[in-house]
Amino acid sequence: MRDTFAVRGRDCLEGLCGTARNSPRLRAEVASGGVERFQAWFPGRAFAPHRHDTYAVGITLAGVQEFHYRGELRRCLPGQCHVLHPDELHDGVPGDDNGFGYRIAYVDPALVQQSLGGSPLPFVADPVPDLAAGHRARLAAILDMQAPLDELARVEAVNAIADLLAAASGTATKRSGALPLRALSAARERIAAQPAVWPSVAALEHLSGLDRWTLARGFRAAFGTSPSRFRTMRQLDQVRRLIARGASLVEAAVEAGFADQSHLSRQFKRAYGLTPARWAAAVARANSRPEAHGRR
Repeated sequence: MRDTFAVRGRDCLEGLCGTARNSPRLRAEVASGGVERFQAWFPGRAFAPHRHDTYAVGITLAGVQEFHYRGELRRCLPGQCHVLHPDELHDGVPGDDNGFGYRIAYVDPALVQQSLGGSPLPFVADPVPDLAAGHRARLAAILDMQAPLDELARVEAVNAIADLLAAASGTATKRSGALPLRALSAARERIAAQPAVWPSVAALEHLSGLDRWTLARGFRAAFGTSPSRFRTMRQLDQVRRLIARGASLVEAAVEAGFADQSHLSRQFKRAYGLTPARWAAAVARANSRPEAHGRR
């Protein structure tokens, strides 16, 4: 049985499926830095045969997606990944009368090659490959349309997709010797010192002496998470300190460097399982108890 991603049916498309009975519902980002994300729900025939000059790596969220690819009809079920190589002809159609929805990332192949250190581009023969749990989790995070892709997050996205492609094609990603821990730690300390101010990739490259691909890949290998995720958690640490001191959620969001309160709320709940408002209320109740003020 193929591995699948955890999906929640119609909720995965933020309610679009429930209303899209007669026409497609689309959400696209403008391509930036060689990475573009796209989300769609198609109630009927989706698209005619065409081809991209990018890699296309996506997840079917709801329904059954069928497509012709390299002379065969393929089926991608909810939770499964699909991978299309650059310049390969394909189409798309629902596998039943219920339509289908998906999210997908389009990645410039030149970036994939840079991430892999100049190796030949990986070719994934099976366009609906089985993926290891780590690759599934990283792809799901990349395709979260509510999480903006800043400059370094795009580097991490390309690395994740390059690793996925290499694994699915049966080629190993390039590794070389021990991790440059001193350089990686310098980048980590810079992010932790000022989480509200996101340094540019060029600044981190200059500080660490590492190129962006090595920095992003080595950071995860050394510290168990991506630079962007590490930064988000340090922002949330700052938010919790500010709330404990009596700051409003709007004030805490701005001071910690979040785009707005809603961005803070999404990241807070994703990290801790409850909203910052609930957390703030719990802190306020705890601080109002007599024992919190040293009274018995």
